[in-house]
Amino acid sequence: MTPSLVPPSRVPACLALLVAFHVAIIIASNYLVQLPITLLGFHSTWGAFSFPFIFLATDLTVRLIGKAQARQVIARVMVPALIASYIVSVLFHEGRFNGLGALGAFDVFVFRIAFASFAAYVLGQLLDVQVFDRIRRSNMPWWVAPSASAVLGQALDTIAFFGIAFWRSSNVFMADNWVEIALVDYAIKLTVSLLLFVPLYGVALNAIIRAMKRRTAAQISLA
Repeated sequence: MTPSLVPPSRVPACLALLVAFHVAIIIASNYLVQLPITLLGFHSTWGAFSFPFIFLATDLTVRLIGKAQARQVIARVMVPALIASYIVSVLFHEGRFNGLGALGAFDVFVFRIAFASFAAYVLGQLLDVQVFDRIRRSNMPWWVAPSASAVLGQALDTIAFFGIAFWRSSNVFMADNWVEIALVDYAIKLTVSLLLFVPLYGVALNAIIRAMKRRTAAQISLA
């Protein structure tokens, strides 16, 4: 079992905060993935810039609290994220607000996006947790675990999401271009993760550990 660096009394609050954070990022990504952009002549979406936040939070969860607790977060997020993603995606389909009346009719295209997000999240996050936890127990440098988990976890996440959401989709543009968009999306997410989020993981981890040590020292001095 992975030892927790967070005091047991604070674990429930940390897990609740992480669940809320994951759901918020999934909702935002489901909205942003409907907004296409072109980078250096390649098609992608704005969702490529938001989703790596989840992998950062997951890796910190495994490191500070443990693999089992990280899986608890994933289990608690799945259903709320699926429901919230569908509602938000219907209300803001193609990036514009469609009014509350849009919820009155079931939208198959939007549900595919929400379900694809659900499946991709579960598969990608479980792989990320397993890879990160396995590598971080070795004697490799600290950055190897978050880098490897990002490479593999986001690859599975991207393939699952775009394949489920847009293969033979009713959206002609996405049906014709989803492979290209998925590859560019993965390249962007990986670049953002390796150049920004892996260093940020190291900074955040050190800051959290220092803060916890100061808190522990203060409690001992008052005892």
